[in-house]
Amino acid sequence: MLSFDVVIVGAGAAGLFCAGAAGQRGLSVLLLDHSEKVAEKVRISGGGRANFTNRDIDARQPHKHFISANPNFCRSALSRYTPQDFIALVQQHGIAFHEKHKGQLFCDHSAADLIDMLLAGCATGGVTRWQPCAVRSIAFLPATQREKVEVCYQLMTDRGVIGARSVVMATGGLSIPAIGASDFGHRVAAQFGLRVVPPRPGLVPLTFDGAAWAPYADLAGLSLPVLISTGEKKHRITFAEDLLFTHRGLSGPAVLQMSSYWQPGTPIQINLAPEIDLPAQLADAKRRSRKLLANELAQWVPARLAEAWVAQDPDWQRPVAECSDKALARLAERLSRWELVPTGTEGYKKAEVTLGGVDTRDLSSQTMESTQPGLYFIGEVVDVTGWLGGYNFQWAWASAQACAQALPLSTAPAVESAPLRLSTVPSKL
Repeated sequence: MLSFDVVIVGAGAAGLFCAGAAGQRGLSVLLLDHSEKVAEKVRISGGGRANFTNRDIDARQPHKHFISANPNFCRSALSRYTPQDFIALVQQHGIAFHEKHKGQLFCDHSAADLIDMLLAGCATGGVTRWQPCAVRSIAFLPATQREKVEVCYQLMTDRGVIGARSVVMATGGLSIPAIGASDFGHRVAAQFGLRVVPPRPGLVPLTFDGAAWAPYADLAGLSLPVLISTGEKKHRITFAEDLLFTHRGLSGPAVLQMSSYWQPGTPIQINLAPEIDLPAQLADAKRRSRKLLANELAQWVPARLAEAWVAQDPDWQRPVAECSDKALARLAERLSRWELVPTGTEGYKKAEVTLGGVDTRDLSSQTMESTQPGLYFIGEVVDVTGWLGGYNFQWAWASAQACAQALPLSTAPAVESAPLRLSTVPSKL
């Protein structure tokens, strides 16, 4: 049986980075994935330019930008491998990048540059890569066999049985199944008695009842800056970002950010004209203008939105000078506090991340090792989810680095060991 110091399952951002770092420490590393291509999520992120980190991450206050049953769990890894550390690596490889806004850093050319950098790190570390290669099952060796060899785990794969002292699950979550997402990491955690916070789609567009959405369906493709909120009192969260209308509901950075906090059945509130005093502007327009209200309104919101809005009330379908003060006040209130209740989300097929995952109570924040000895979890498979804007990639890099530095070095050469009857993990990766 071929054996390695560590087998890393999942060749995404976290898996590639961990493999390279571990290999460069001198460990023998096997990186495998059931997909033919590596890092497809990196490739499609940021419009193909990979928003690879965010300068504004404050590791001292992870609750500001990360969602978890225990947001402080990610503090250790994020403080030991910072955005500046990853930026230095990107610069070392000569990858040009730029800041878009709010600390978000993107490759100038292509996400492929970042993937090439990760693959170069694996090559430098002598990492063995198998793709496509699915894992059929994972088993922990009995103590009697572990005394003889430094192999703690046996993995049944499409290319045979593999032994490893350590196993790292970098399998990601359920988001974007079209590029190979699966719940394999969650199932492995459950197999070894680890708790899993129920997963759900995050950073995902919201949908609305078809009949209720009919007045807005024709606005698909329209975008504008808004303030969007959800929650009550101390749990209220507000984002100032761009909103995008779709045929089925709402998307854009504002909605994606807020969706990770939204709870089914609860309303959201949107200020569609956050940068102006709409009551004052409408009152002034009434005194000086003979234009239709829709035309006046188009000064402050997109014309298509203005027309769709005034079409909902006969009192608004007239010159602004002829509108009653109550009608104008009602319009201003409605535009500045549009409240609606989503019926759901677009689900994992359009979600950028998966909320929930392996419970941090069963993981070490220092090493990412689980309470199952020698079994580690990194990246999106863990119950740590960042905001839109490079936060999730930084968690991938930081958790991967913490794990890679903690993996134990082997003191024995690769050996052949007796075969073991493997306990099966349902399905495959």
